[in-house]
Amino acid sequence: MASPVVFGFLSSLTLIAAIGAQNAFVLRQGIRGEHVAAVVALCTASDIVLIGAGIAGFGALVTSHPGALDVARFGGAAFLIGYGLLAARRAVRPAALTPSQEGPARLLGVLLTCAALTWLNPHVYLDTVVLLGALANEHRDQRWLFGVGAVTASAVWFTCLGFGARQLAGWFSSALTWRILDALIAVTMVALGVTVALG
Repeated sequence: MASPVVFGFLSSLTLIAAIGAQNAFVLRQGIRGEHVAAVVALCTASDIVLIGAGIAGFGALVTSHPGALDVARFGGAAFLIGYGLLAARRAVRPAALTPSQEGPARLLGVLLTCAALTWLNPHVYLDTVVLLGALANEHRDQRWLFGVGAVTASAVWFTCLGFGARQLAGWFSSALTWRILDALIAVTMVALGVTVALG
């Protein structure tokens, strides 16, 4: 049987590697080369808090109060759809997407957007607090070793996604490529928002 650390690593990596609001944002910031380290650090720190909360037993508390999940679900759905519409607007206006023509984003604005995409997404709570928390607690006395593996997977994933995206920068030297990326982000965000709302 795999050690709790390995099991935690693989479980976490499987959950966070799927395309979603947070990953799409990290990818876009990585390609633009804007505040990548801060975004990666925020995403990783958020996962540390959420996974830790799940292991500490908050997952059971959340599932016992479904009303809290409903509030998070509709709030998160509204945010995802709104962000998707903004991405759609960027896709329609290619001049605003060319890096040389668009000024750098402010760090505070980037971090607030990243935090909102992370903490307003109910799937994040279901994946980290509830699911990973439940899996970790199956290991009983070794549950925190599971947590170490899960957090390590998060750090590795966001670091690779954020800094690895710079290798794609050459592809994104034209407005057309940015339009395609933002169109894909828009479709993904709106689809996720509708899926979350319909629950």
